[in-house]
Formats: sequence, structure tokens, C-alpha cells
Amino acid sequence: MVLELYLDLLSQPCRAIYIFAKKNGIPFQMQTVDLRKGEHLSDAFAQVNPMMKVPAMKDNDFTLGESVAILLYLTHKYKVPDHWYPQDLQARARVDEYLAWQHTALRRSCLRALWHKVMFPVFLGERVPPETLAATLAELDVNLRVLEDKFLQDKAFLVGPHISLADLVAITELMHPIGGGCPVFEGHPKLAAWYHRVEAAVGKELFREANEVILKAKDSPPANPIIKQKLMSRVLTMIQ
Repeated sequence: MVLELYLDLLSQPCRAIYIFAKKNGIPFQMQTVDLRKGEHLSDAFAQVNPMMKVPAMKDNDFTLGESVAILLYLTHKYKVPDHWYPQDLQARARVDEYLAWQHTALRRSCLRALWHKVMFPVFLGERVPPETLAATLAELDVNLRVLEDKFLQDKAFLVGPHISLADLVAITELMHPIGGGCPVFEGHPKLAAWYHRVEAAVGKELFREANEVILKAKDSPPANPIIKQKLMSRVLTMIQ
């Protein structure tokens, strides 16, 4: 049976997995799980991932959640170029270092930026106080500075001269605030140049395809009251 990937390209880790699989010619069947319709909360999806989160993967009778775990599974199962997750011990450790850091740092900031700037007011119809949005954007800028100064430095990519899983995960995170209309690269010229290198390494057409949904997030129709009630507590927990 073909590999099944349960994704919604509104989700940043889903975009990373989608790009990785497409770029490396990994055959898969995409099962779209529409987050804005609450499809991840269905009994049917809970059979795939009891945590009711995307992304999820099903490989015959083996199921897996968590984006980093899925990326590493695909890396190990399929013969992908070494630069994605290098065999060199120290280069691989640098990829692991970034993947460990981003969960509670850049991911949180990018998620909060999108929800506070777009998804709360547009999708859920909830006002966000200006001081809350300002604090969120300030936190995002701090983490962008860490990304630029600690991880990127003067290299072409986060780990060295070639794109890796670290770059792929990072760029898909940044597309969240970009989709929300945040001036992510203002004051971060190295990140701006890196963005274009990552886009070129992935391929402009695939990059556009993967990010089409997030770049239209501001056009999301309002959630109906039942969906809003289902989603609200989970969203608040997610962005804390």
C-alpha cells in the first residue's frame, strides 16, 4: 500500500513534510484533514492519530504522529541526499540542535503571530488587544534574531553549504507570520537572503504550491459557531 500522509497545508509542519516528500520523489497519498472545519477532531481521524493533531502518517499498518518523527522516518526509509540529515556526526548534531530548539521558540512565536494578527480576528471573530499583538511581534523578533545570529550566522544555510531538515522546518515556520502580513525580514537582511536560497533549493514552483494555503489565510471565511466552540479551547492551549 502507498504511504499515506494526513496533512493540512495551513499547518507549518505539514508543509515541511509535504515539501520534503515531493522534493525527494517519495510516493504518497495525501489525505487532507481540514483544520478549519475541525476534521482533526473526528472519530475517524482519532483512529490514525489519537492525539488528534496533524501531521500524521500511515505506512501500511504503522502509524506515526509528530512532524520531526515523520521527517526522520522518511529520511531513514528512503534514499534521500545526505545533506538533508547528514551522516557527519557534528553536522547531524547541528540539525538536531535546531529541531530541538524550534519547538518552544520559533514555532511558538510564529504560531502566535499568525493567530493574533489574522486567525483570531478574521477566522474566529475575536478581537486581539493591540498590546497583546505588540508583545507577540516583539517575541517573534527576538527569536528571529536568535535564528539569524546563532543558527544562520554567515553560512548559506543553517547547518552549512547545503539545505537540511533544519532549513525546511525553519522556513515553513516563518511562512506563518509572512502569511499573516508580518514584516518578518525587516531588520534581518541575512534571513531575507537565506529565504531566497531555501526557496531556490526547494524549487520555486513546489515552494509556491506548498505555501498557497497559508498565503491566503487572511481570506479565511469566519468559523461557524459550532466549529468555533470546538476549536477555541484547543487553540488557546496551542498558543500559550
